[in-house]
Amino acid sequence: MLLLQNAIVIFAGITGGEIGMMVPDVMSVDASNNYWIALAFLIVCAIILFGLSRSAIGLILQASGQDTVGAQALCFNIVKHKLAAFCISAVFSGVAGAMLVFYQGTASVSTVVDIGIGVQIIIAAVLGGRRTILGAVLGSIFLIVAGEFLRPLGQINTFVVAAVALAVILFFPDGLLGNILRVRERE
Repeated sequence: MLLLQNAIVIFAGITGGEIGMMVPDVMSVDASNNYWIALAFLIVCAIILFGLSRSAIGLILQASGQDTVGAQALCFNIVKHKLAAFCISAVFSGVAGAMLVFYQGTASVSTVVDIGIGVQIIIAAVLGGRRTILGAVLGSIFLIVAGEFLRPLGQINTFVVAAVALAVILFFPDGLLGNILRVRERE
């Protein structure tokens, strides 16, 4: 990630450097229209990911994530499937990044290549549930709501959210939604 930041700054003639590049308004200026566009993209992506998780490839990825040696013993090419998962996640990350750039109207180092945003995405996925699609959405909603409620605390806001994430990791390793689903399976 730091290499990409440096490359953006070095090739400032093409990338716009630290200031970035202005992007024409593709999305609506109206906030409610942007909300509906983002919600539509979210629903389409969730449907695709849900279908993928129920497919043969999704089941192989789940098996290789839980027990790599066992999946290899069943003659699955783990490297090929993990590479496919990486490419699929890159497509969805690219769509989300493109929507962010078009929404903000600029592509700069601080918005496109920010370690803080990457950490928040990981925290959202862990909070909601690592192996659930809805869990990441719920984790994101939690982070946004918690950030707004804790805004008066200033920089302590980040510490409180990180402490909650650490507590979830320690006490609920599968995330909040993953823990609820596991309890339902036991019943």
